[in-house]
Order: sequence, then C-alpha cells, then structure tokens
Amino acid sequence: MKVEALFQKIEEMGIDFYTGVPDSQLKAFCDTLMSRFGVGEHHVIAANEGAAVGLAAGHYLAAGKPAVVYMQNSGIGNAVNPVCSLVNDKVYAIPVLFIIGWRGEPGVHDEPQHVFQGEITVDLLDCLNIKNFVIDKETTEENLKEYFHEIKKEFAEGRQCALVVKKGGLSTDVKMKYTNDNVLSREEIVNIIVDHTKESDIFVSTTGKLSRELFEAREARNQGHKQDFLTVGSMGHASMIAMGIAREKKDRRVFCLDGDGAVIMHMGSLAVAGTDSLDNFVHLLVDNGAHETVGGLPTVGTKIDYPLLAKACGYANVLTAADREGLLEALGKIEEVKGSVFLIVKANLTSRADLGRPTTTPIQNKEAFMKFIK
Repeated sequence: MKVEALFQKIEEMGIDFYTGVPDSQLKAFCDTLMSRFGVGEHHVIAANEGAAVGLAAGHYLAAGKPAVVYMQNSGIGNAVNPVCSLVNDKVYAIPVLFIIGWRGEPGVHDEPQHVFQGEITVDLLDCLNIKNFVIDKETTEENLKEYFHEIKKEFAEGRQCALVVKKGGLSTDVKMKYTNDNVLSREEIVNIIVDHTKESDIFVSTTGKLSRELFEAREARNQGHKQDFLTVGSMGHASMIAMGIAREKKDRRVFCLDGDGAVIMHMGSLAVAGTDSLDNFVHLLVDNGAHETVGGLPTVGTKIDYPLLAKACGYANVLTAADREGLLEALGKIEEVKGSVFLIVKANLTSRADLGRPTTTPIQNKEAFMKFIK
C-alpha cells in the first residue's frame, strides 16, 4: 500500500504532529515524513521511544489533538513505562497512534535480536491494552478505512492504537538522501582502531552497522572475534555493558565503540560511566549525526557539544578527531593519559551496500568473549 494513503487517513483524524525513532522497516513512512515536514514544528525525532510517548502526551495536553509515535517493535520496551503510567485510560487517558515496524515477524527470517521481540509483538500490545491492526502487502485502502474507524472509537475513550507494519507493507516513490561533509566513513574508523589497539584490549560495540563492520574487520585480518562483544540489540546500552566489564577487569583496557543515536537514546549512562572514574575505560563515539543504520534520518548530535558534555559527566580525558591523522594522534594520546577517556570521531554517512552480518550466533559470541576475558 502507498504510504500516502496512510498519511491521508492520519490527516483526516486531525493529527498533525509526529515523533519517534526511525526504523528501516518504516523507511517509506520515515522518508515521506521527512519529505513533507523535515524536522521542526510538525516532526521531532525523539531520543528514545519512551520520550516520544511523553512528547506526544505534552502535545495532546497543549493542542488537544493526538500525535503519531513511530518506532521499531524493539522500542516498545522503552515505551512501556509511559504507556502504562501516563497515557493509559486508567491514568490520563491520552490517545496516541503508534506506527510500529514489525521486525522478527514469525515465519520471516530476521536477525537474532529481533526473533523474540517479533514473536511477542502483538501479544505485548494486547497486554498493554493497545488495539492493533496489521498492515502488510495485502492491505487495501478499504482496510485502512476500517482500521481508522475503529481507531476513532478507541481515541474517544482515551485509549491508544497501533498500526503494525510488516515487511513491504508500505511503499512510496519518495527517495530521500542524507549526507554530511565529514571525511572518514565509520568503517574506516573501525579499521584504524583495529589496527592501532592491542591484542589484549576488550571491545564492546553498539547495535547496527558498527558491530557488523567490526566483525568484518576481524574477518579480513583472520583475528577471530573473541575480543569483541557485539551488542546486536539493546540500542543505547553498550556503554553500560562495557562499564560492567571494565569494573571487573581493571587490568585490561575496555573500548566501547558507540554511535551518536545510541548515546542520545540513553544519555544518562554518560553520567554514570563518567563519574565512575575507570582508568581502563575508553568510550569512543562515532558521530555521524544520523540514524544511518536504519535509513539516515538525523539525530540532534550535530547540535550537541559532546566534549563539554563528556567533561561535565566526569570523563577524565576528552579527545576529538575529524580525520585519519587526528584519530591516530588521539589513539596515541590514549596510551599516555591516565583515567577514563571519551573520544569523539566525526564520520560521514557512507557504508558498503555489500556489508555482511556476523556469521556467529550471539551465544557463540558470548562464550568466546567470556573465555577471552576470563
């Protein structure tokens, strides 16, 4: 179904505000949203899905109109608290229309981090008392009309509804291209780091293409993957995983390879990691100002003073790099300084179309990694 039909129905409901976290399954929706509104009065890309629910609630309280909150189904977990304790009809009864990309749909092959979430998506929405409707390749505009008739009735009772979008459920002719002027690609950054760190170093990489690129960098060098914990899910939590390891392995240097979308999603973790003053903790932020892994929509990263933020959060050493020479210089300084490190490296929005995925399972990754750091 053309996504324009969905936007028409949303507008007929009087909804004119959108917020959420981008998802590749919702690329047609997200690109059309950016084409129509960009980021501004009618559209805010939120830090995380729970924050988006809060923003939608504030919009309703001020404007008297519901908002759309979009997300990947993995983001339902972030949204559960405000769904249950804020917008639910037993609390403030604030209507919200969720548009959710269904990763890990049963019967459709997907990456391991999506499998369980995919299995429980509809049941979880039912448990949260969110009436839900599925959009797939067979959905028609007449179906959509019926869905929105039911949505209107739920909204009148202060309840929430969700449109769960299967793979290929929405299409559009809109093609958005997102770019920046940074010199290094994320993959180049990963390769430089791999070539200029020690065999004893421990790595925790964030979800998305960064972990895939780290896996391929090791493959290209026949190094194996025991050094790396690839955080294939749990976006925004890599720094806490790395901190937990660094606290137990104080004689080993622990690198957290993070992304700006992930850092922003759970930014409070910076305060916890920074103030813990771990001498062996290196938090490396690859900042491209975008959710590039899921389509390229911007984050607010380009407006954040990360060096000032890291210093305020207690990191002992804050470094920046914008090109190969700067990154090599920063990696050299890491060898000399004492105390925790926060290193920001600027990246562009390029990635290989043929980028592979890890060929080991998460369990195999965990077991090899734990043996390495034991």
